[in-house]
Amino acid sequence: MKHLFLGLLMGSLAGISCKKSDSPAPVAAIKYMSLTNGSSWDYELTNNVPVAVTTTYRITSTSKDSMINTRQYKVFTNSSGSANEYYHIAGNDYYNFRSLPAALGGSSVENIYLKDNVAVGASWNQTYPVTVSGSPLNVTITNTIAEKGISKTVKGITYNDVIHVTTTIAVTIAGTPLPAGALTTDIQSYYARKWGMIQSIYKISINFAGITENTDQQTNLNTADIK
Repeated sequence: MKHLFLGLLMGSLAGISCKKSDSPAPVAAIKYMSLTNGSSWDYELTNNVPVAVTTTYRITSTSKDSMINTRQYKVFTNSSGSANEYYHIAGNDYYNFRSLPAALGGSSVENIYLKDNVAVGASWNQTYPVTVSGSPLNVTITNTIAEKGISKTVKGITYNDVIHVTTTIAVTIAGTPLPAGALTTDIQSYYARKWGMIQSIYKISINFAGITENTDQQTNLNTADIK
């Protein structure tokens, strides 16, 4: 009887030990953008040039994918009638396929707009060869993590765990930068964990080789339905 009792006790302890050693299934980290089908974001866009005009639009994640430069992008529709938008997430890198300003050629380029695992002050850049008015030039987009883990209120809603990205654009022609003042930018973007982009401030002024373009707009997230 004693041996039977010890056997049962040891079996029980072994069972408990096995349960303790079983690790829980890892929980996927919540990203700064959702690619889930049916997720939608309602934005308010204010164009301040030549006068302030505000419009609203919705982007929605569809069930469609598109291969771009060997990457599988999720296709998003835009209720404003604008072209579809394309997003891809690879680990901690967030990509979109977007158009450069018309004055810089308007070419569609693949851009890493966010890295959620780098420290404040870290930067990354991407250079694109384009042609403007028959002249070849290089456009370099540099993104810098300005702030991280902050709270930000947009349209009366406070978002936590926000990353603030500052973007600059530089242009060189035959390796020579544009003259001082020919291109100025003030581009600020804010991304909240789970919710994606909650605010974007986009100001760009171009004045060179007879090309003049001024853009001053702000985009704010009104509501979102994340699936």
